[in-house]
Amino acid sequence: MLLLAITLFAVAALGGITLAILHLRHKELPLALALAHGLLAASGLVILILVVVRGSAGGLASVALGLFVLAALGGFGLFSFHLRRQPLPTPLVFVHGLAAVIAFLLLLARVLRGA
Repeated sequence: MLLLAITLFAVAALGGITLAILHLRHKELPLALALAHGLLAASGLVILILVVVRGSAGGLASVALGLFVLAALGGFGLFSFHLRRQPLPTPLVFVHGLAAVIAFLLLLARVLRGA
């Protein structure tokens, strides 16, 4: 199950990187890409929650879960700006991405080390 969560987060990250680059280049952000990014990340988050709650993983996976929840909250905030057609706050874009990247690396370390 953790591998499925990692895969979903990895694909979501590709969309997130694309959205961040478009934002930094002051280009229009496609709503479909934002929705796909959020849906993939949310699916990974639900799976990770199930794994952690069931006790199948702890330690780094729990820390990663906490960071992914923070990233998701930032993502909801960014999406609300997007829906209101307001400019995204660049610092929030960076914090959202940084939290997700750190969480992803912790989850990956958990799987690779078995910790």
